[in-house]
Amino acid sequence: MATTEGFIQVTGGKVWYQLHDNNLNNEPVIILHGGPGSSHWSLQGLKELAKVRPVILYDQLGCGKSDRPDDSSLWKIERFVDEVKQLKEGLGLKEFHLLGHSWGTTLAAAYYLKYPEGVKSIIFSSPCLSAPRWAADQKRNLMKLPENVQMTIRECEENGNTDSEAYKEATKFFNNQFVCRLPESEIPTFLKEGFKHKNTEIYNIMWGASEFDVAGNLKNFDCTNELHKITVPTLYTCGRYDEATPESTQYFSSLTPNSLYHVFEHSAHMPYIEEPDKYINVMSNFLS
Repeated sequence: MATTEGFIQVTGGKVWYQLHDNNLNNEPVIILHGGPGSSHWSLQGLKELAKVRPVILYDQLGCGKSDRPDDSSLWKIERFVDEVKQLKEGLGLKEFHLLGHSWGTTLAAAYYLKYPEGVKSIIFSSPCLSAPRWAADQKRNLMKLPENVQMTIRECEENGNTDSEAYKEATKFFNNQFVCRLPESEIPTFLKEGFKHKNTEIYNIMWGASEFDVAGNLKNFDCTNELHKITVPTLYTCGRYDEATPESTQYFSSLTPNSLYHVFEHSAHMPYIEEPDKYINVMSNFLS
């Protein structure tokens, strides 16, 4: 497999990309990572999809190997949508597929609804297509935790103590249930290393300080009323214990014509880490 990488100029700076190509002459799939402000790091295993079509991994501006400009006005969804367009134009792509994970699904939907030309299919992996619905789902997920954990999270957020050790421990308990259910000993080293590639400023500006209450500029994002406009083949997936709940994921799928829906039964929010072989298999079958 041939691997090439480089940088593409976008509004605000340059973004790093990596192309994995098995010389299949198929339209590539662009991977849109989560966050906002995360990186491709945890998704690097998706290069295996190059067995069915070329894979483009890239770090959105401000994180990973891309430039980190000191300009908070850049951190808004409209610029990230245009960034995807500038990436595909910089790579000379006419037709391509999109695979978004978490915030990457927000970006994939917003991109298609503005620039549908050339998009052949979309995968919404653990989708966040309505910030208000996401926040409501997390409040329901919190209710499934022990009372003392709920109380710690609630009190720390009410008192502005989200930097405290108690809050960090409580959110770690939440993450072990709804983000990644692997035991510590089985978490890949590269996933742990990925934390240093994040940009928390972007996350705080766009989402907020808390996973459970959207306070950033994505607070009112909700494209559910436009999902009927997505007419290309579409796949919705999530984990059984996902932050992106099966109920919401199936609901989004029901609003989208020509869509499929799949649940990874032993995963939370990271089935590409928790059930990697099954995840690659489901994605490969769809992209084939």
